[in-house]
Amino acid sequence: MIQFLDLKKINLRHEQAIQESVAQVLHSGWYILGEQVKSFEAEFASYCGTRYCLGVANGLDALELIIHAYGISAGDEVIVPSNTYIASILSISANGATPILVEPDPQTYNIDPAKIEEKITEKTKAIMVVHLYGQTCDMQPIRELAQRFDLKIIEDCAQSHGALYADQRAGNLGDAAAFSFYPGKNLGALGDAGAITTNDEELYTKLYALRNYGSHKKYENLYKGYNSRLDEFQAPILKEKLKHLDADNAYRRDIANYYIEHIHNTLITLPIVKHNPESHVWHVFVVQVADRADFMQYMTDNGIQTIIHYPIPPHKQQAYAEWNDHVYPISEEIHKHIVSIPISPVMPMEEVMKVVEVINEYGQN
Repeated sequence: MIQFLDLKKINLRHEQAIQESVAQVLHSGWYILGEQVKSFEAEFASYCGTRYCLGVANGLDALELIIHAYGISAGDEVIVPSNTYIASILSISANGATPILVEPDPQTYNIDPAKIEEKITEKTKAIMVVHLYGQTCDMQPIRELAQRFDLKIIEDCAQSHGALYADQRAGNLGDAAAFSFYPGKNLGALGDAGAITTNDEELYTKLYALRNYGSHKKYENLYKGYNSRLDEFQAPILKEKLKHLDADNAYRRDIANYYIEHIHNTLITLPIVKHNPESHVWHVFVVQVADRADFMQYMTDNGIQTIIHYPIPPHKQQAYAEWNDHVYPISEEIHKHIVSIPISPVMPMEEVMKVVEVINEYGQN
């Protein structure tokens, strides 16, 4: 079976460095918010091009903390894509604010800037952009809207580690950004982990306290805070893997380019890159097919694992039953037909070629 993503193989490339870093932390005697976290924060901020980085427990916490720190709460609205992963929306709801769903561009799957302004009201406080599947959103028109209406831009970068818009990296395209380092991400930890990047000193100072019980100094609490801290064991693992992120992303692009150039089946709709091809980091490679169940079974029968990102749109989830009768036709159509095919930095080109061969034969009998 050609795996969708071989996490064991990805991480065993770094086995010696990981073992050494774990031993170093173990023998240091300091296990929470120590030098390893500080070092990773500095390196990741530098990588993203931001002044600040804060390690937190996971990507959802990163989003939730940003919204909390900006004082966005009950009675406020945050614009968010209608086809994102549920975490983006949960972070808004958790702060008591109202998520306002905006349909995506059907070619890129990212939020459609042309559809945002009609959803802005006097209650709107922020636009959350989600750089879905590894391609950044079209930021210039979104920045212009944010400036005109005095809105914050919050980036959900869970799938866009290293992605570029013009000459800026994801994480440095808005006012604050949230990263997930869930193991399957382009930059993945060996467990849950996350980070926030920003150039806003005031925001950074507040977040620095909020992630640690609202405290800048032990036993003195400035805010009603959280316990959301990047683990001292995960930090050096992320630091080691960060060294290889650009090379891993480049290999992902090689695979994606091969798929785009060699898949010639009219039953398969391929993804579209709107910006410079070098800007996309291909967290997943998503195709569309009319009969998804049939296609996925065909791929399984031919020894290829596929996954759906994501089968159910947020407004159809039971958790948001109040939205279940709402209609977002573009999102609904996307969620019915998308399938993610294998792509990873350790996928041999022989497997890539096999995937192409099998896909090109789909429906040809």
